[in-house]
Amino acid sequence: MLTTKPKGTLDVYGVDSYHWHWMEEKIRGISELYGATEIRTPTFEHTELFAKNVGETTDIVNKEMYTFLDRGGRSLSLRPEGTAGAIRCFVEDKLYAGVLPAKFYYMMSVFRGEKPQKGRYREHHQFGVEFIGPYEPENDVEVISIAKDVLDAIGAKATLHINSIGEAEAREQYHNVLKSYIGGNLEHMCEDCKSRVDRNPLRALDCKVEKCKKIMEDAPSIQESLNEADKEHFEGVLKLLDTLNIAYVVNPRIVRGLDYYTRTVFEFIDEESLGAQSTLCGGGRYDNVVETTGGPKTGSVGFGMGMERLLMSAKANGKVSDDLVPRRQVFIGYIGDKGRFLSQKLVYELRKCGVRADSDTMGRGLKAQLKYADRINAKYSLVLGDDEIEKGVVQIKDMDSGDKYDVKIDELESFFKTV
Repeated sequence: MLTTKPKGTLDVYGVDSYHWHWMEEKIRGISELYGATEIRTPTFEHTELFAKNVGETTDIVNKEMYTFLDRGGRSLSLRPEGTAGAIRCFVEDKLYAGVLPAKFYYMMSVFRGEKPQKGRYREHHQFGVEFIGPYEPENDVEVISIAKDVLDAIGAKATLHINSIGEAEAREQYHNVLKSYIGGNLEHMCEDCKSRVDRNPLRALDCKVEKCKKIMEDAPSIQESLNEADKEHFEGVLKLLDTLNIAYVVNPRIVRGLDYYTRTVFEFIDEESLGAQSTLCGGGRYDNVVETTGGPKTGSVGFGMGMERLLMSAKANGKVSDDLVPRRQVFIGYIGDKGRFLSQKLVYELRKCGVRADSDTMGRGLKAQLKYADRINAKYSLVLGDDEIEKGVVQIKDMDSGDKYDVKIDELESFFKTV
């Protein structure tokens, strides 16, 4: 049926669009305070980019990507997340030869063919930050700070959960420990965990199936496998968070669902407002992605936030309201052809001066015009007829108080700039 939107998509209009504007302005302002500049990457990329960087063992690549062949037989995929495209741009345009760190933020649509959830659609929107170049803990904390400031600005009551999964050596050692533990419980695990146990047992820690979650509660902690360099980096991150008075919970079960993470991983969780779908932000460090994409060895850290879920949290905490919709300042009604043409001229001139003016374009009668003025919540209204045009004076009505003012037609601009 042509008049129904595809499953897992959302229309945004009316007052909701102004809620989005409000949130986007908060995000832009805070990101730019930290020196981040906006990056816009293509809606689709070569499938190989996501397969290599997001990870071939992830649900995103295996089950959820929208992949198609173009007319040249090339495999392309709609972006399921923002990091891979940003890193590809960094490498392709040789931004590593410029000033580092390269600080990017983006707000983009992403696409995942998964079962729609509360606040998570098949086409949803993601705010993300990528700091590319540095390895030091200061950059981890700066990225976390952006996330916290945005969440605070929209009123989310979110708690930072943080962990370190170490570099390759620590993860390899932990993989062996985890495989041994999972192997003793394999018959009770879900099919996905069974199939991934040899390739990426870490994913079992992120499994959402209840029986797997229960089993993994007693799994060994990755903290026990970290080497001294990993521990030192993580301790540096925690010390800086303490210095900035950013509260956190060290959670050894935070591993994130994408294969590219190294060392720091974190989530901001808002269980109070959102219940089960409580993760508002997920991110961490991914120091191998630039090299995997074809660039030099370069550190990277960032995060992604689902914007629909972010707005849900803002609404749950009373931060957005219908008052965000700007009122029409004046509605100009008319009687007769002279009034009809003059009303359009005045509306055009007032808009050029920054006045939110409106008039009838539907051929309504005067009574219907004034009813429309009330429905669009205009602050003032006036009516142009032959008498008003001949005298050059019109009566303006305050739609809230009922007060009336006689104003010369050629002084309307001055009037609406002062009220």
